[in-house]
Amino acid sequence: MPIKIPNELPAAKTLAEENIFVMTETRASGQDIRPLQILLLNLMPTKVITETQFSRLLGNTPLQVELTLMHTASHQSKNTSEEHMLAFYSTFDEVRHRNFDGMIITGAPVEHLPFEEVEYWDELCEIMDWSLTHVHSTFHICWGAQAGLYHHFGIQKHQLEKKLFGIFPHRADYKRSILFRGFDDVFMVPHSRHTTVLREDIERVPKLKILASSEEAGVFALSTRNGRQIFITGHPEYDADTLNREYVRDLTAGKPIEIPKNYFPNDNPKKTPPATWRSSANLLYSNWLNYFVYQTTPYNLDKLK
Repeated sequence: MPIKIPNELPAAKTLAEENIFVMTETRASGQDIRPLQILLLNLMPTKVITETQFSRLLGNTPLQVELTLMHTASHQSKNTSEEHMLAFYSTFDEVRHRNFDGMIITGAPVEHLPFEEVEYWDELCEIMDWSLTHVHSTFHICWGAQAGLYHHFGIQKHQLEKKLFGIFPHRADYKRSILFRGFDDVFMVPHSRHTTVLREDIERVPKLKILASSEEAGVFALSTRNGRQIFITGHPEYDADTLNREYVRDLTAGKPIEIPKNYFPNDNPKKTPPATWRSSANLLYSNWLNYFVYQTTPYNLDKLK
């Protein structure tokens, strides 16, 4: 089944060109089925790119997904038109009365700031608290994962000596994790961050379980025991050219940046990088939607606890 998105959302045209099954609101209204209600809190400045990346992954499953886009009211996007935000995005006040099967909290380019100094921190904390009673399973990504771990469990982020930047091999720590059911023994994931969370800090929290990690990139996936909260420290949603765009951006800005590891063929930026993580990214989101959302969420969301 497809992902249901607004008729005019730019992602619809992009995904249709990629042969991903998209169902517009017009067609979906004629089907007698309850789609999974997924809320995407998009904290990234490149709203259109990010919403397309997640729509691509959510749309590549057998389940029908209805996507609601949300932004923080306490921060005005400088990189996305006001027309786009008004047409396709809701604020927290506009959705707080609803319940959702699943929610994704994206990363954000604010890791250089202490959490409390982020402009929308208070609003984000309110949203994360609300998710505990109004969302069946919440998927936190990169800085969103660090923010969730800090807010819910007091786990601090730590500055890295240099940016963790590239594609890194990972393995499942917990072999029986259904989130990684069907994964290869070694799978690749993009990372792009200056901060990290430490394994020893996580292991001191009994409610959390480490599911997968990388020798070089550290802990990748962890969750609460019931899977109602899942934290992903990397960016499996990235496009094949995302790290290249970040690399060129930092070079142009004169920032210290190394060639992303395991990315360009022969470490040559003039060569087109292959996407070596696409299949595992699709399987990750398919497993989340199936095992942590669809299989366990109540049919009547009013009964969500």
